Amino acid sequence: MSATCSLDSPEVARVLGRLHSEAGSQKAAFLPVALDWGLDFVLRRKPSVEEEARRFKHLFIPLSPEAGRFAYLVARSLAARRIVEFGTSFGVSTLYLAAAIKDNGGGIVIGSEIEPGKVVRARVNLDEAGLGEYVDIREGDARETLADPGGPVDMALLDGWKDLYLPIFEMLAPKLRAGAVVLGDNMKTFPKALAPYAARVRQGGFQSVTLPLGAGTEYSVKLEG
Repeated sequence: MSATCSLDSPEVARVLGRLHSEAGSQKAAFLPVALDWGLDFVLRRKPSVEEEARRFKHLFIPLSPEAGRFAYLVARSLAARRIVEFGTSFGVSTLYLAAAIKDNGGGIVIGSEIEPGKVVRARVNLDEAGLGEYVDIREGDARETLADPGGPVDMALLDGWKDLYLPIFEMLAPKLRAGAVVLGDNMKTFPKALAPYAARVRQGGFQSVTLPLGAGTEYSVKLEG
């Protein structure tokens, strides 16, 4: 395990700085998505995961720098070697997790992204930061691509479509080792959509608390194997 922090290396810091800057410049670009959501509400229709992915194909939806560094620290404290990420997007959160895997001495971040263009960009970003070898981004529906993580999971990050948090969690729960941590982003942004997920991770062998970090981070620990 390394005594240094790869997040502070010039290569990783440069890529993260660029990506967070790009994300910060996109606020106005969310207006069309908000209008689409409003129309969905009026028409009482529920868009498919594929439709939502198309709406967001050019948009960053990353962890904040503070939340990203927190995810890195959690992975380091667990000495995590296998991390599952639901919602890779352009790879911002993946960079934080992959840096931790590298500093822990090796392992893998298993990511999932349904939008092909984002998969390509994420891989380029990870390679540019020198972290590509620590990541396996699986393209497609996470309910399929994450079904077999290949071994016991030390940590999971849920930051994809909110309606899928609960089914993805239930699929991964048996594969989490005792003491594994699950981080769920956007708990305060989407409280209604994520209420069933929040209720689930607060019982049934898990303990959980919502942290005032980023858009609200649910920190859940598996108590039993």
